[in-house]
Amino acid sequence: MMKQHANPARSWWLPLIVGLCLSLAEAQEPPAPAKDSPADTAWTELQRALQPLPRPDEWKGDPTAAQIEQFRQQQAVHAGAAADQARAFQTRFPEDPRVDQAWAAEWQSVQTAVRLGLTNRLAHLEKLERTRLQDPRTTEDERFNIRNRAIQREALRHESEGRTAVFAALEKGLRQLQQEFPNRPETLELLLLVAQNSPSEKALALAREVATGAKDDEQLQAAAEGLIQRLELIGQSLDLKFTAVDGRAVDLAQLKGKVVLVDFWATWCGPCLRELPNVKAVYDKFHDRGFEIVGISFDRDKAALTKLVAREQMPWPQYFDGKHWDNELGRRFGIQSIPTMWLVDKKGVVRDLEARQDLESKVARFLAE
Repeated sequence: MMKQHANPARSWWLPLIVGLCLSLAEAQEPPAPAKDSPADTAWTELQRALQPLPRPDEWKGDPTAAQIEQFRQQQAVHAGAAADQARAFQTRFPEDPRVDQAWAAEWQSVQTAVRLGLTNRLAHLEKLERTRLQDPRTTEDERFNIRNRAIQREALRHESEGRTAVFAALEKGLRQLQQEFPNRPETLELLLLVAQNSPSEKALALAREVATGAKDDEQLQAAAEGLIQRLELIGQSLDLKFTAVDGRAVDLAQLKGKVVLVDFWATWCGPCLRELPNVKAVYDKFHDRGFEIVGISFDRDKAALTKLVAREQMPWPQYFDGKHWDNELGRRFGIQSIPTMWLVDKKGVVRDLEARQDLESKVARFLAE
């Protein structure tokens, strides 16, 4: 599993859409028909229809919420029209060697339309998937991808009920998928995603299940074991000692009596920088009451780190070894994505591995203990 940093500008559910389906870009290009044939002309028009809408010219700087919503609706309609055009190609040219690519384009486009809010396209999508699943020519990979996307879509229908409901629905669907496709490693990857978004006890059980089942996938097994390692830290004292980039000696054992935020981040991580104003505000509010921060930088460039720390007036110490994703502390604690924030209580015990969520209220609660 590739290490990544999240983008809070996108909804938290977007990592569910994992891109397992056949895409036009990935499909092998079949022999092209004769130039200027009706099918060739229709194919060119379809490719043009599949291009995303450009950013509106009237947007200057950051668009308003109303502008974003309007553009979202336009994108949905545009995707629906592209799906219709892909369907028309299949109907007009059923023997064309690109007909399967046209089906993939229709499927992807109507999925986009539904996801962007064009709910009247849902019946179209479900009919399309049923037809494809019943087709004896459909490969196992295609069947799996169709069922996988349908399960993710069903999980996202619970979005209004909150994050927990979405991931509970996703796990339920994945159990069905495991029965239908018992040898697919993708289900284990998605179960790990559920684990990463579940309460600690449930997350630990799921992570152990993935680690056991992923014996043929070293990266997935390592990711699961890293999550297990992190989850087992909850309720334990955190042994963390280093010399900061500015020469300060840092030892969490010497910070008992204080609440400490351990912030895994980097100057090149956009979401980390967007989180920074909130982190600074919480620090300013609670520092005098015993709140401290320890930064763990995944930077390669020491100058870039020290420059940003000075510019943003970040007074807390920073760990730096210049090893990027091979950061010694990151590897030791199994960090797979940034920003990641942990909270350690006054006794030096790890209490929360998801401190980004409701940071201010959590710090206030732990300081009051």
